[in-house]
Amino acid sequence: MTETQQDRPERILAPAYAATTIGMFALIAFVAFEAMAVTTVMPGIARELHGEDLYALTFAAPLASGVIGTVAAGLWSDRRGPALPLVLSMVLFSAGLVVCGTAPTMEVLVGGRLLQGLGGGALTVGLYVLVGLAFPPRLQPSVFASFAAAWVLPSLFGPALAAYVAAHVGWRWVFLGAVALVALSALLIAPAVRGRGDHGATQGAPLSRLLWAALAAVAVLAVELLGSARGVTGLGAIPAFLVVVLSLRRLLPPGTLVARPGLPAVIGTRGLLSAAFFCVEAYIVYVLQEDWGLTAGRAGLALTVVGVIWAAASQVQARLGPRVSNTGAMRVGTALVLTGATLLVVSVVLHLPAVVAAASYVVAGAGMGFGYPRTGVAMLDESTDEDRGFNSSALSIADSLGAAFALSVAGVLFDAADRSGADPFATVFVLAAGLGVVGVLVARRTSAAGAQVA
Repeated sequence: MTETQQDRPERILAPAYAATTIGMFALIAFVAFEAMAVTTVMPGIARELHGEDLYALTFAAPLASGVIGTVAAGLWSDRRGPALPLVLSMVLFSAGLVVCGTAPTMEVLVGGRLLQGLGGGALTVGLYVLVGLAFPPRLQPSVFASFAAAWVLPSLFGPALAAYVAAHVGWRWVFLGAVALVALSALLIAPAVRGRGDHGATQGAPLSRLLWAALAAVAVLAVELLGSARGVTGLGAIPAFLVVVLSLRRLLPPGTLVARPGLPAVIGTRGLLSAAFFCVEAYIVYVLQEDWGLTAGRAGLALTVVGVIWAAASQVQARLGPRVSNTGAMRVGTALVLTGATLLVVSVVLHLPAVVAAASYVVAGAGMGFGYPRTGVAMLDESTDEDRGFNSSALSIADSLGAAFALSVAGVLFDAADRSGADPFATVFVLAAGLGVVGVLVARRTSAAGAQVA
């Protein structure tokens, strides 16, 4: 009996952790379903609303605005715990879904996506802080792996269901139907956040971080809006880029932009992983439809396979535990993302069979599954109760701004290549491969932060 009782805390579904685990799993799963669905139907939405020029912005917008939600939730969590940030994040996310579902134009839809991002950013930080408070370090890799596993069912059924709904009911219900799922997740997660109020932190980060976050979000979106403009207006992207860099210096730990060994390199690796991978993901369904003539449903199968592979790779890294260091996992992850992006460039340029292009994306997904969770583990290894919210916020900021900035640049390059007669999809995927190269180099400098899983 004694041995059984001692073993129970070693499992994330042991009685002490089951309610928290299930609640977080459900919330991630429902949000994942919406993300998979939107990625599948967005090319069709852009065509119907005559907003192809804003296609990349519909993905960059929620990531950029998510930085504001991330910083606000980080400040709040350090002071009062993750409970209220989680609740408000779901309200904002639902409001964004309603705006998107009723949008008459692409511009309004982008506005709804901005609201979604505010909620999504706060949600990420709330969950990370909750993991740090509720689970001992030895269980945290398994918790993060469960987050990836929560994408499996949405990956299996989300793309196909979204394509069916868009074809037979209308794409608007892809957004509006997800509101009910978020409401259900709120009921499921309520027991998990109960009692997770003020956890004793007495000092928080300055509120000026919110201003820098807002400035960064605006600047990231301005890079695409100005960079895609013709003539002198396009030069406005240069100061916007400088504002992004200045904002990041204020929002991330010192040394992040130069990949200082340790925590700064961990944060940088997270940003580069997201930047490279989500450049690929945002355009994979689009390119499979445009270059290979696949339907939304068939193209969405790539998302399905990647969801399963991502979750499987996450489980592998969790089971390996201390046998693979955090740095080792991040190095493998970045290398696989680089390999996938490079193969995708070759597939598009040589117009190889569609299955090769999809398989390239799957390789990148495996890299995310193996390396991405360890960025969270390494960050928590370097955190205390006083700065866990700040560091969680920084990790999510690098994640969101890295992907948002890459997508903004991708949108500019896509338009420029299209106007010049070059292959716009190949251009975007070359950008992803370049970011992958930098990610591989930065991952090598993370060894000072948690070389082993605690």
